[in-house]
Amino acid sequence: MADSKLLVPELSEAEKMGAETMRFEELLRQASKELQQAQTSRPESTQIQPQPGFCIKTNSSEGKVFINICHSPSIPPPADVTEDELLQMLEEDQAGFRIPMSLGEPHAELDAKGQGCTAYDVAVNSDFYRRMQNSDFLRELVVTIAREGLEDKYSLQLNPEWRMLKNRPFLGSISQQNIRSQQRPRIQELGNLYTPDSPRPEEGPEKPHLNLWLEAPDLLLAEIDLPKLDGALGLSLEIGENRVVLGGPQQLYHLDAYIPLRINSEESKAAFHRKRKQLMVAMPLLSVSS
Repeated sequence: MADSKLLVPELSEAEKMGAETMRFEELLRQASKELQQAQTSRPESTQIQPQPGFCIKTNSSEGKVFINICHSPSIPPPADVTEDELLQMLEEDQAGFRIPMSLGEPHAELDAKGQGCTAYDVAVNSDFYRRMQNSDFLRELVVTIAREGLEDKYSLQLNPEWRMLKNRPFLGSISQQNIRSQQRPRIQELGNLYTPDSPRPEEGPEKPHLNLWLEAPDLLLAEIDLPKLDGALGLSLEIGENRVVLGGPQQLYHLDAYIPLRINSEESKAAFHRKRKQLMVAMPLLSVSS
């Protein structure tokens, strides 16, 4: 990933950008403005009451830990991909795939033997939960992500070995949780950035289809269609604080996009999805005050 300083000379040539790039910039600015207005026009969070699903038992250095895997229709579902596609994405360390989940606060409980323990409630989308019930792979994946999420959020070290409780869908009581009220508005899908009035050059690299959206207030995701490629070999990607520059092997592709949001280039990640022939890019955003 390139530091934004490496892209400063290109920024000085903003006046030379074509009509299609200027249109792209204007649409993103408009979307950014809508996001700011949305923040003030609706509450940041709402309360949900997760429904019980199943309970797993593990442990930490402090004793027994139970995780109640719950569900709610208010939580957005993950991307609708097949298990084969998901396996391929995970093998390629795909940064763009996320399973939205709500991680509840720890609560003290008593286990079946009357001994003290700690329980956590983790909620996923209800439709996705029903799909997960019929898939050992998805169940294992959700438990792993939930465990890692709890470890990160609460500075825990949980045993990766676990077992599911029989005939007990939850331990203790499932409390209400606060979640973000709505997903942020999706940035308009632009397709190719050429406008009808700006003819496509007959020679030179092709400008690929770029699709951007805000997955979370602090995470911008991008999909770049590269149908002529079978892998990432020869691709170059530079990400600055507000610019994404992509070059393809043998000059097949070139993309130079100004992003009117502050990107954390050091933490950005990219992976090539071979089946879709897309470059998936995850770009954390810097706060306004940073």
